[in-house]
Amino acid sequence: MAGSEVREYEGLVNRVSGIFGLLKYFPEDMSDEEVEGVLHILPSDMAATINAVMAPRIRRASIAFLKGFQEWFDGALAAKAQGKKIILVPFNFPPEFIYCFRNAYPLTSEVLTVSGVASLEGQGERYWDFAMGLGLPDYLCSSNTIELGSALTGADFEPDAIVSAAPGSCDANSKIHEFVARYLGVPQFLLDKPVDDSPRGRRAYRTYFRALVKDMEDFLGEELEEERMRGVLSRANEATRLYYDLWEMRKARPNPCPNLFTLYAYGIRYTLWGTEIAPRVLRVMLETVKERLEKGLYPSEEEVARCFWIYTYYYWDWYGFFNRMEERGITVLGDLLGSFFFQPVDTSTRESMIDGLADTCWDYAMTRQVGAESMSSQWLEDISYWTSHLDADACIYCGHHSCKQTWSVFSLVRGEIMKRSKLPTLMLQGDSWIRRMTPMSALDEQIDEFVATVLKKRRTTPARQVG
Repeated sequence: MAGSEVREYEGLVNRVSGIFGLLKYFPEDMSDEEVEGVLHILPSDMAATINAVMAPRIRRASIAFLKGFQEWFDGALAAKAQGKKIILVPFNFPPEFIYCFRNAYPLTSEVLTVSGVASLEGQGERYWDFAMGLGLPDYLCSSNTIELGSALTGADFEPDAIVSAAPGSCDANSKIHEFVARYLGVPQFLLDKPVDDSPRGRRAYRTYFRALVKDMEDFLGEELEEERMRGVLSRANEATRLYYDLWEMRKARPNPCPNLFTLYAYGIRYTLWGTEIAPRVLRVMLETVKERLEKGLYPSEEEVARCFWIYTYYYWDWYGFFNRMEERGITVLGDLLGSFFFQPVDTSTRESMIDGLADTCWDYAMTRQVGAESMSSQWLEDISYWTSHLDADACIYCGHHSCKQTWSVFSLVRGEIMKRSKLPTLMLQGDSWIRRMTPMSALDEQIDEFVATVLKKRRTTPARQVG
């Protein structure tokens, strides 16, 4: 706007990193009185998120998780100050690959958006509006456009390069990253997945990944060091094992794993895999879940529905979506973006580690399903596996308007889920990162009606203790 001044601190990353920097002053064992005092001085949008994550049943793990993110932001600021290259990566690319380089540091665009939505007053909507004001279409995905809209202002922490690993599996993601790379004048490194799920396709993908490795080495002026890779990927393997331990514990009835922990697990996966922080936070989460399992704790008197979200969540009301759901007896077992098929990487040689990273990329959410030879078939196979292993009662589809690919096969997939698994699927519609489209009250009403009518004859599991 004419006459307005854009100040450096107004960018999303700059604002969010400043807020997360305050978390280092939070004690590990905050009391109810301390939490209440913090809530009184926070803006309403951030207070709502803090109110969710500081629920007594998850408080210790939440503080560990938030402090882990504070270290992630601090690491980015320190890396920039030291002259290292900041590499912006999408949600479906392993950050541990970037950590293998000494002169690079990863930031994940969709996680930055979620951080802004969770912590900023106005939830980052100003950056979406800025992108729309540039003439970008409103059918782009808000998950990346909010953060990248901030980057386009020229008043934010800018990346030095962008990795694009979503062509074919998330076209909205691919196009906005390409636009931002051109607009900012930074290089973009592409990793394309062949639409061929045979061994031949896998070999081709490994070839493409090796080309990406060479491009990154040339850009950063360093070669991947085997010992550094082994250290990073050993920590990543440890985190993977802890992730699967957490997954196994979700199978119990009632579910001892709080709904928010499913988000925490893949928030860490998308940002901190390969660091010492990821195993540390996951251990705290596991300790909490083990204690809850031993005591038979559940936030409601009974678990009335175990729901698997076959695409993704709504991220703009953590209390309303995660906490209030389980307090009504509705368990969130997980979603597509946080359910993985990763195998530990063979760290015996440099070549085996590069191949292992390529295989990890192949099996990332959406790359594996939407980028498959048959989108509907692979999506269905994976949903059937997850819902069977987690003993789900039903599925829910969030219906984000920008994902034309999942919409194109949803009806087919819903019908096949019912045929194969006898699980009903609720279809919702709303933007997962912007609250303007569908209010949480409307989503709650639809979910409650679905549970009360379609699932009313399903078995319920009483809690031994409510908490």
